[in-house]
Amino acid sequence: MTSDDGAARQVPAESGRAARLRRRWDREAEGYDRAFTAAERRMFPGLRRRVCALAEGRTLEVAVGTGLNLEHYPSAVTARPGGLVGVDQSTGMLDVARRRAARLGLGLDPAADLRQGDAQALDLPDASFDTVVCTFSLCGIGDDRAALAEMVRVLRPGGLLLLADHVASSVWPLRALQALADVVSVPLAGEHFGRRPMRWVLEQGLTVEEHGRTRAGVVEHVAARLPAPPAAEVSR
Repeated sequence: MTSDDGAARQVPAESGRAARLRRRWDREAEGYDRAFTAAERRMFPGLRRRVCALAEGRTLEVAVGTGLNLEHYPSAVTARPGGLVGVDQSTGMLDVARRRAARLGLGLDPAADLRQGDAQALDLPDASFDTVVCTFSLCGIGDDRAALAEMVRVLRPGGLLLLADHVASSVWPLRALQALADVVSVPLAGEHFGRRPMRWVLEQGLTVEEHGRTRAGVVEHVAARLPAPPAAEVSR
């Protein structure tokens, strides 16, 4: 397999468990929007729009799913060819996203701009995007830290990382319930309730520009920028 710049990139073989979970997403793709948007209206209305509106320049969405974010990107992102690229493991989800993109008149290339891929090993060149977005998906990725590292790898210096997800609650009794839920949800559906991507962002030294959590802290969003090299280094 080759990346956009023609360089070969090694993508790990899919495990049996990963294949089973991908088939599950394929099966649930057609009904996903009805189930998720109902919960979204109750728990975090408007958050998707707020996060995506911050995107700038060439943008990558990791785990694009059915394309619920597509209508919320600035026209400056979606109007230019190759300005928005979405990656997802599920062909069923991508089929729905492609139909949505067509209805919105975004003119995305179904093969190049909405493509199948592994968030943990993106088949994309280093430093190739100005913004990387991942909303309500890290909770379902097997190795979330590997996926976050890949998102940063493909960001240009000074690029923007935009995340939103359900996370470990800031209220300890609720965190305990989330830990119990993980015992069932992780092996059954690959769904993690006790993660906190914000910690990884801080550990990696990204500059946080916007951050917020819902009541009880179960949904969190962050906009963080990858440091740019010093001016003296750029001028060499």
